Amino acid sequence: MPIDILFTLVLTTIIQSLFGVGILLFGTPILLLLGYDFSFALSVLLPISISVNLLQIIKHYQFIDLKIYKNTLCYSIPFIILFLAIITNIHFNISLVVGLFLLLVAAKNIFPSVDKKLSSLIQYERSFLAITGIVHGVSNLGGSLLTALIHKQDLPKHNARVTVALCYASFALVQLITLFFIGFEAGLSYTVQMSLLQISLVIFLITEETVYNQIDNSKYTQLFALFLAVSGGLLLYKSF
Repeated sequence: MPIDILFTLVLTTIIQSLFGVGILLFGTPILLLLGYDFSFALSVLLPISISVNLLQIIKHYQFIDLKIYKNTLCYSIPFIILFLAIITNIHFNISLVVGLFLLLVAAKNIFPSVDKKLSSLIQYERSFLAITGIVHGVSNLGGSLLTALIHKQDLPKHNARVTVALCYASFALVQLITLFFIGFEAGLSYTVQMSLLQISLVIFLITEETVYNQIDNSKYTQLFALFLAVSGGLLLYKSF
């Protein structure tokens, strides 16, 4: 079992256990920095991300914001399919796309003018979700935009996390189906992949009981905002 991949999944699973995203958002750039290609990162991270999200959905499905989810299905999913199919067939240097997007995400948390423009863009939810789909299709990093959209809704913690988790799981499932139809092969053996999956699920259950359940709504809102800010800072650092 690759130790670098294991440590990456341990860290990102803890984050996703709290906020509904993390395995793809941070796992993708970390694996790229470690020298793995984009297709390999997808094959490793997608099944695990879906599994963790499913546990979150099962636990709090009654808190799902259906309006946001329906809009996500309509306006993000088609663009994910289209741009994922394009990016895996033209052998484009995905690292460049990831780097440019990381700068954008980081800039919105550092420069008020950028944040103001992105905030105004979020008001046009359908267009924002379409952009989210494009970004996720080419870079696996649409989770940052998705969390920004959910954060603007000021939802209670269960509603925020499970809505993000459902949208994010749908993103990942569509990516897997798309990869299957274009003939993509997995990067790890079945045994190793299942071992990593089991480890991530155990980490989720531990984090759920020891951290997430101890956070009230007001603290969760603050942590969510901090998560967005720290995400931007870390992604900016990684983009150089």
